[in-house]
Amino acid sequence: MPSVHIKTYGCQMNERDSEQVAKMLADRGYELTDDEDAADVVLLNTCSVRDQAEQKAIGKMGHLRSRAQKQGRNKIFGFLGCMAQNRGRELLDKLPDVDLVVGTQRFHAVAGHVEELLSGHGGKRILDIDHAEGSQSAIRDHRLRPGQVTAFVSIMQGCDMFCSFCIVPHSRGRERSRPIHEIVDEIKKLVDNGVREVTLLGQIVNLYGRHEFPTANGLSPFVQLLHAVHAVEGLERIRFTSPHPTGLKSDLANAFCDLPKLCEHMHLPAQSGSNKILRAMHRSYTREIYLNKVAALRTACPSMAITTDLIVGFPGETEDDFKETCSLVKEAVFDNSFIFRYSERKGTPAANLPGQLPEATREERNKILLELQNEITTGLHEKCVGTLQEVLVEGESKTNDERFYGRTRQNKIVVFGRDEKLRGRAVPIKIIRSTGFTLYGEAVHDATTEADKL
Repeated sequence: MPSVHIKTYGCQMNERDSEQVAKMLADRGYELTDDEDAADVVLLNTCSVRDQAEQKAIGKMGHLRSRAQKQGRNKIFGFLGCMAQNRGRELLDKLPDVDLVVGTQRFHAVAGHVEELLSGHGGKRILDIDHAEGSQSAIRDHRLRPGQVTAFVSIMQGCDMFCSFCIVPHSRGRERSRPIHEIVDEIKKLVDNGVREVTLLGQIVNLYGRHEFPTANGLSPFVQLLHAVHAVEGLERIRFTSPHPTGLKSDLANAFCDLPKLCEHMHLPAQSGSNKILRAMHRSYTREIYLNKVAALRTACPSMAITTDLIVGFPGETEDDFKETCSLVKEAVFDNSFIFRYSERKGTPAANLPGQLPEATREERNKILLELQNEITTGLHEKCVGTLQEVLVEGESKTNDERFYGRTRQNKIVVFGRDEKLRGRAVPIKIIRSTGFTLYGEAVHDATTEADKL
């Protein structure tokens, strides 16, 4: 059978979508390969949140096509995902060697399209970006690696928030959620195959089910889902990403007390510390509300780690607005921040706002904020030195296969000596040193005894 290479650009949801496509192709007998030159079919799953990701994917496609021509190879090339959804026919018109463009609600159709293209009927090119009823339930199959203990689970698709800078509601459609029983069944199968930790995925994950399912006993549909997942025997850890501050209510904060499997980490995008900029972004909270929610989380769960997203250089952002974002970072004491320079996205309200800032200003503010966050993160990591941390051992370190790595419950990466007895287990690791982004540790001698102390 032909071989297929899939390259993913973007977030964990893109990775999960690519995994679904890979599973469907593998089930039809296709060979999946990491060697893009050897592949008969090359598919790029592309993110549209930032222009840089789109340009990188287009550049990569041009490079691959050029190499195939030099090798005299006749390959199938395709774009999948958000950029495919947004640009649609434009990609076929501007890139004559692209054979396949498939949008965000049609991943389940990719394997059939590939088969049709490989059959070679008349040099056909395929554009498939139509709405698909029930597409939120199409991302449900997994292709697990040997020994894999963590997995992503898609619980919904789409977004109804319409932030002024974001293209996602246009690329992924309106919010659509899967039934709780369907998600739980998927997780049970994962656990039966060795998975010990799941991360629930949604564009605004804590708004899961608000259009489809009622609140019950004071619990939102999302918190009801957390309780149902928590009841899965054999599952040890639950994570989720990414929530919206507006959907963070007391029931979710209390879940970190009520559900021991729910890891003490929340990625809570702030985007800005300036109320003026938050209004322009169409974020439905103020700086004060955001900080109150952070305080409520830490009151409910004092060991909570909080990370965030921040955008610098948004249209109209003054020096004072930027300073307010810097002060938010200091006040919230984020464990880490993902900091982005504002990127104009065609079709979003922000692209037409006055006060677009020069790239040099955006870059300078990005640098300043990154340095501030790195200082805070380094300090927090130094406080971990000498402590025992429960670490789920995920496998070999990406930079040194003589070491293992895993994550604490607060989602901090820990690297330590390789010991096959620890593989796939949640074990106590004593932290012996730290850097800005990684903790280094050693397994305690009596893991059973020490694990009881954590």
